[in-house]
Amino acid sequence: MSQGPSQRQLRVGELIRRALADVLHRGDLHDPDLEGVSLTVGEVRASPDLKAATAYVLPLGGAGTEAALAALRRNAPEIRRLLAREVELRHVPALRFEADATFDRLDESRRLFADRRVRRDVEEEGEG
Repeated sequence: MSQGPSQRQLRVGELIRRALADVLHRGDLHDPDLEGVSLTVGEVRASPDLKAATAYVLPLGGAGTEAALAALRRNAPEIRRLLAREVELRHVPALRFEADATFDRLDESRRLFADRRVRRDVEEEGEG
C-alpha cells in the first residue's frame, strides 16, 4: 500500500505554489510566449526528497497550454532563481511543469452524474 505525501511535502508544495503564482502574476519572467498569458497554478507536488517539484498549471480558458508549458520549461532555471528569493527554503526544488487536468476531470465527473442511468442508480442506492 502506498502512502500519500508527507506533511513536509505538502507544506513545501503549497509554499512553492503560492510563490510561483505570485511570480507568474507579477510578470517577473520576460518571455514573449508568456506575455499576456494568465496562468493558474493548481497544485505543486514535491518529491519525497524535496529535490524536485512538479507544478500543474493551466492557462486561463485552457487555450495555448502547450505553448505556455514549453515557455515555462524553457524558463525553469530562471523561475527557480525567482522562487529562491520568495521562499524560505534551504534548497528550492528543481521544477517540472505539467498541464493541470483537474478541470477536465471535473467536467467528466459532471457529465457522468448528469447521465440519467447514473442518477437512477444513485437514487436507488439512497432509497435502499
